[in-house]
Amino acid sequence: MTEILQYVHKDTLFHRLHPGTKILFVLVVSIFAIFSAEILALVAIFLGIIILAWISRLHRELFQQMTLIIVMSAVLILITVFTMPAGPVIGYLVPPGVPVIGGSLPVTIGGLLYGVVLTLRFAILITAVQLFVISTQPRDLVHAMERVRVPPDYTLMFIIALRFIPTLQIEGKRIHEAQLARGYNPGQGFVGRIRSVAPVLIPLVSNALARSNVMGLTIDLRGYRTKILRRHREMVMGRLDHAAIAMLLVFSVVYGAVLVMTFTGVMTPVI
Repeated sequence: MTEILQYVHKDTLFHRLHPGTKILFVLVVSIFAIFSAEILALVAIFLGIIILAWISRLHRELFQQMTLIIVMSAVLILITVFTMPAGPVIGYLVPPGVPVIGGSLPVTIGGLLYGVVLTLRFAILITAVQLFVISTQPRDLVHAMERVRVPPDYTLMFIIALRFIPTLQIEGKRIHEAQLARGYNPGQGFVGRIRSVAPVLIPLVSNALARSNVMGLTIDLRGYRTKILRRHREMVMGRLDHAAIAMLLVFSVVYGAVLVMTFTGVMTPVI
């Protein structure tokens, strides 16, 4: 299984793009996903990201993390159904025939549609950021953040947090396998998964704290406090980046015009 937010070494279309171009892609997609409330438009953006990942031969790495998106999507839909009832009732989570509590927790069309919108927004944001991270080397990301004048402390904090996620995932898997090799049997099903968290979480947190201490000493030994950064490789925007930026600008103009006409009432929203 591919680790979450782990760089995948390939020579693909998306890999060859400049990190600044990919950051612009993530910003444009995220902004329009947040401001758009039409299901068809959000589905089109999500499918566009999937097609781009397919062209770049990164769809397998993207699909392996779909379980997280599906689980979080179900949670978002349930929350909106519970907390935002609106429109006609299409059913009840508790059947009317159940004594005392029968007919409670109604499922409305408005709550369900709003839950679908939130789900699509969440899926777009996650897949866009993941596609950017798995196709960009950390050093290139650091150079791109330097270009946009991000303070070095914030850059370091972001990179460390980004690198800790796959590292903790790998170490958690190893700890779990070690517990099973020692004869620990947490059980089957959902209860077994819950019981298996504690024996993994405690050593995982302990090792993470020890690693953070070593990382702090390493940062000092490499002279980070001097703020003198050495660039070993600098990427330059090429024709592919210019073409991608032009496409993003055309998409922004067209889709922005559609959003403005929708908000002003010139165009009727289509679900």
